[in-house]
Amino acid sequence: MSRSYVSEVAAAPSAQALERFASSFEFETDCWDVHDAFDRGVVDFVLLDVRSHEKYAEGHIPGAISLPHGKLVPSKLAGWPEDTLFVTYCAGPHCNGAARGAVRLAKLGRPVKVMPGGITGWLDEGFTLKTGMEP
Repeated sequence: MSRSYVSEVAAAPSAQALERFASSFEFETDCWDVHDAFDRGVVDFVLLDVRSHEKYAEGHIPGAISLPHGKLVPSKLAGWPEDTLFVTYCAGPHCNGAARGAVRLAKLGRPVKVMPGGITGWLDEGFTLKTGMEP
């Protein structure tokens, strides 16, 4: 009997799968959870759009701050307490800007999560974007 590529490599034991998938919430959040936080007014994080200022102006998540990942330096973060949680996003799952931003923040000792869906995921959820340079 032939096997699919899906089952060719056995699934990890349940305990190992639980550890792996449960830990992903320490590193990632999703578009719906971010939207819900803004909608309920419980925004206990800073949402960073790490794309270029031009892309941000074309359309960004309402409430997000434009701070390109290459500009994530101590002087740009000085206004936030050291324990501020940052959430980074970029264009979407095809873009690694959110991860690049998260790496820079982590190297600076800042708590960080990525929102891997980015703009693509936000729009897929049916949420709207805002244009211009204001959050």
